[in-house]
Amino acid sequence: QAPLVESGGGSVQAGGSLKLSCVVSGYASSRYSWGWFREPPGKRREGVATIDSTGTTSYAHSVKGRFTISKDNAKNMIYLAMNNLEPEDSGMYYCVADTLPPPVLLTTPHGMGAWGQGTLVTVSS
Repeated sequence: QAPLVESGGGSVQAGGSLKLSCVVSGYASSRYSWGWFREPPGKRREGVATIDSTGTTSYAHSVKGRFTISKDNAKNMIYLAMNNLEPEDSGMYYCVADTLPPPVLLTTPHGMGAWGQGTLVTVSS
């Protein structure tokens, strides 16, 4: 299966926005859920947002109201729109595809699903 490939990371100032993208063509079946995790420097990987084929989503409390996960079925892509970014949002962001439902996937930072290589987000104050 084709690997997951993330893009869209970069450096922004606090209050700015970024949109991450992930190609999930190798894991586009409706039996999968997809998600975004992040790993801040020196900290543990944590779930950010997840979504399944029905559009059911789950979000980490820290990003609710600021981040939006979405999926384009025609393009086999998932996205993470990040607004009002804070320095605490900095880290490597990973895309994942797994058969776990969104709420469970959100709390499974080292699951057996397929992971991308990550894209770096840096938010300066």
